[in-house]
Amino acid sequence: MKRLYFLLITALLCTGALAQLPKHEVRAVWLTTIGGIDWPTSHQAATQKKELQQILDQLKSAGINTVLLQTRVRGTVIYPSDMEPWDACITGTPGRAPGYDPLQFAIDECHRRGMELHAWVVTIPVGKWNKAGCAALRKKQPKLIRKIGEDGFMNPEMPQTADYLAKICSEITSRYDVDGIHLDYIRYPETWRIKVPREQGRKNITRIVEAINYAVKRQKPWVKLSCSPIGKYDDLLRYRSGGWNARTAVCQDAQAWMRRGLMDAIYPMMYFRNNQFFPFAIDWQEHSYGRMVVPGLGIYFLDPHEGNWTLADVQRQMNVARSLGQGHCYFRSRFFTNNTKGILDFAHSFDATPALIPPMTWAGKQPPSAPATLTLDGQTLSWSGAKDNSGGPYLLYNIYASREHPVDTEDPRNLVAMRMASTALSVPKTPKMHYAVTAVDRYGQESRPCQLQGGNEDWRFWLTDDIIRSDGKTLTLPYKPSVLDADFIIIETLLGQRVDACLYNVKTLDVSPLPEGMYVLRSLSKKGRSHRIGFFSIKRQHR
Repeated sequence: MKRLYFLLITALLCTGALAQLPKHEVRAVWLTTIGGIDWPTSHQAATQKKELQQILDQLKSAGINTVLLQTRVRGTVIYPSDMEPWDACITGTPGRAPGYDPLQFAIDECHRRGMELHAWVVTIPVGKWNKAGCAALRKKQPKLIRKIGEDGFMNPEMPQTADYLAKICSEITSRYDVDGIHLDYIRYPETWRIKVPREQGRKNITRIVEAINYAVKRQKPWVKLSCSPIGKYDDLLRYRSGGWNARTAVCQDAQAWMRRGLMDAIYPMMYFRNNQFFPFAIDWQEHSYGRMVVPGLGIYFLDPHEGNWTLADVQRQMNVARSLGQGHCYFRSRFFTNNTKGILDFAHSFDATPALIPPMTWAGKQPPSAPATLTLDGQTLSWSGAKDNSGGPYLLYNIYASREHPVDTEDPRNLVAMRMASTALSVPKTPKMHYAVTAVDRYGQESRPCQLQGGNEDWRFWLTDDIIRSDGKTLTLPYKPSVLDADFIIIETLLGQRVDACLYNVKTLDVSPLPEGMYVLRSLSKKGRSHRIGFFSIKRQHR
């Protein structure tokens, strides 16, 4: 039944809907570290690294291009800080260093996969009163922390809170090549008895946002600043928020922050259904002022123990968000990678083509010049000559490939590698393939393409050990040696997105539902070991 559903979706995509998938769209996930509930589940450094790599591989194959990694947890952090102690999730002991830098490792691994990493900073809550984070802050800043129940919170009504949080964000920004700073819980706690007028309360929270914005942007103006406000901004004319909203309930004036240019993106926590979701999603978009709106999807409610939502509940939300020009962000990673109620399977079809992050056009920077040269020497595609006009630290590159010349760089189906830091790429031994490359600055602005003149016309590249022949309808699988530890066959795009899978117990595969293009055929064992079998292309005769 699941495979039939996949084929139906793929067939629909092949009729033309696939071409309508956006080239630019934020596809994100919150990767939670508190208590290791998403990552890490081990206190051993080697295991942590391997586990994170596996998570990121899953995310990339499902089209994720942005990872929001919980970096400041509860007055504790997952990097060597001069201000706050190590969180216990890393070594099991608060304050103990793990012998490596988890934040730097995560940044490197995300960038290697063409994904952005944003440091997720929990702002106001600092954890249990006597736990490491809260206790350390109370010792240094006793007047800044207020106790509510068993928990400690930074006081948003004191100017020193803004200064302190700005220094935390400045420390991260200055030391690391993060793509964004993501602010969580930038509001009054729901348990706080707000005694000041709501207008003053909003000014108090906005003062913190202003301080962080200045601290980040004066160092690296290309670093995106975002936040995760309550999913409903305020009551609407026809739809009430039920008393739980950003602006009035907790003094979180996120729409004003976008209007004033204090935020590059918002990820509203829209963990609701039906009329508690759709009208409020429209409201966010209508007041986005050209900034990115990425609804946070409560996929944890798919779990029978959490809310037992149906997959269709989330599918409708994702379709509406896309129709509004919005992205989507999953809360949280483990529910996504565990494929709760098939959400990971759906993501592979819904995001069947890769997407770039929307450019920060509001920054007023000039896009880079196109690479001056693009050459193909054997299997090595290389380029040079692009110029950064934005003042950023370096350029990145997007690679496109197509059977047609010139390559259409507006079609996301042709995007085969993105946000590459190097100026060379090893490409398959494929005949009649044309290539183009664009330069991308740190604001996400893309240059005009440099096209490979003439393409790869060398038919000597048609080697049977690499290229698996297909007539566009059926793919004959290579002989499976008895020594090959392989239980499944995986079909991926050249970017590593999985588009189909089956047991390795057949001789042929029906590939007729797949769109035209280049694919990678891989084997996969039950233990997770994978081997590349070869490449195949699909090209059909058109009447």
